[in-house]
Amino acid sequence: MEENITRIGVSLPRNLLEEFDSIILNRGYSSRSEAIRDAIRNYILEYKWMEREEGEAVGVVNILYNHSVKGINDAIVALQHDFHEIITSSIHIHLSHEMCLEMVMVRGDMSDIRRLVDRVSATKGVINVKLITALKE
Repeated sequence: MEENITRIGVSLPRNLLEEFDSIILNRGYSSRSEAIRDAIRNYILEYKWMEREEGEAVGVVNILYNHSVKGINDAIVALQHDFHEIITSSIHIHLSHEMCLEMVMVRGDMSDIRRLVDRVSATKGVINVKLITALKE
């Protein structure tokens, strides 16, 4: 066990916690704390990887969001306009009555792509953002 353990409280919607509990049971975690530590480590690793990448890149920003959240559609479109110089195209997919997937193709400097990902990630109603890139040679 790691030293200097700090206890924190986290507020989650019931359905998210139920789904998380189901996954950690299926994966064999001994506790929620163990699974949360693992999830946080993965989040940190992904963030650090994205921060290390630099130079010209091409990629796709996958955005999963709940379109019933007030203003989300306008916010996603506005962000795409704010970053028009690196966005080459986008595809919008209706997954259900409430859920949408926006696939935004990007080409440009990784620092600009990171700024786009950060802004999208902080948008209310966005459930998940995943960046897939390849550095241009």
